[in-house]
Amino acid sequence: MKKLIQKKTNNTPGIEFDPDAGLMKIEGRSIPENPGDFFDPLIEWLDEYYKNPFETTRFDINLEYVNSGSSKYLLGIFRILKKKHDDGKKCVINWYYEEDDEAIYSLGEHYKNTIRVPFNLIEFIQ
Repeated sequence: MKKLIQKKTNNTPGIEFDPDAGLMKIEGRSIPENPGDFFDPLIEWLDEYYKNPFETTRFDINLEYVNSGSSKYLLGIFRILKKKHDDGKKCVINWYYEEDDEAIYSLGEHYKNTIRVPFNLIEFIQ
């Protein structure tokens, strides 16, 4: 299985999904005009990845802004992770937020309380 790499743009986050390391990174701004066009290929890739996943899958998410359409798709991805985690496939989510960014922190806290998998809220200083 190949890595999935997409460069970030002004409207879409950078993506680096590495199946050999079990490491998935999403970083940047997520305000795509049509979130389905952006997120559907990620979901398809994850479906394929979970046929033979790494021992523990790690998601590192560092978003500076997320629109409502992207938020819905992120929750969908997290629900996939939850199902796989419940099936015995370990995962951990690291949600990065900038110091004093209440919106991103609150969104991460909402996801953490909703999906109930190992989920770390990690503050950083810019």
